[in-house]
Amino acid sequence: MTTDDWLAVGGGLGLAAATGAAASAGLIAYRRHRARRALAERFRAVSADRLQDVLLPDGNGGWFHVDFLLLNAAGIVVIDLRDVQGLIFGSEQMTEWTVIDRQLRTTFANPLGPLYDRVAVVKQLAGDGVPVLGRVVFTARGQFPKGHPTLVSRLDTLAQEFGQGDPELASGIVERYREPFARIREAASPSPLRRR
Repeated sequence: MTTDDWLAVGGGLGLAAATGAAASAGLIAYRRHRARRALAERFRAVSADRLQDVLLPDGNGGWFHVDFLLLNAAGIVVIDLRDVQGLIFGSEQMTEWTVIDRQLRTTFANPLGPLYDRVAVVKQLAGDGVPVLGRVVFTARGQFPKGHPTLVSRLDTLAQEFGQGDPELASGIVERYREPFARIREAASPSPLRRR
């Protein structure tokens, strides 16, 4: 084979590798897009309106990132979404929660303290008379074999916990909270920590 033949073969292989890499990147992007759409559908099913990945002022010159704010018949629900894989062990009193995934053991800070802070900020923005609830929501990749704390939920049980029930009744209740939710929307700004 001549040098030109080798260059043609090498170029062809390089093109095939680049095409394969582009296809792989496209598949990953498509899967992420589908996952985001499925997640949005889960929250849409339990809310009349929602905000996602926003910064809210804390009243002291700082900001809090909030993953999701849902407006529904229960009031305004602050969601801290966690995608942790493995067996999770944690309680309200523990400083750190433990995750065991196969042979790997890791810890992360108890997420309930920051959730309480986010709920307090939303209550302040919403005003009196508006129920504000908070949940740390874990995806199905994480399991709590010994049970989970009260303010912890799973993504696949949100519809049971915050389902709208009778649509007419829910609609009437939700309308009472639209103005406070609009105030929160006005105070919110896009978060640089948004989900990719």
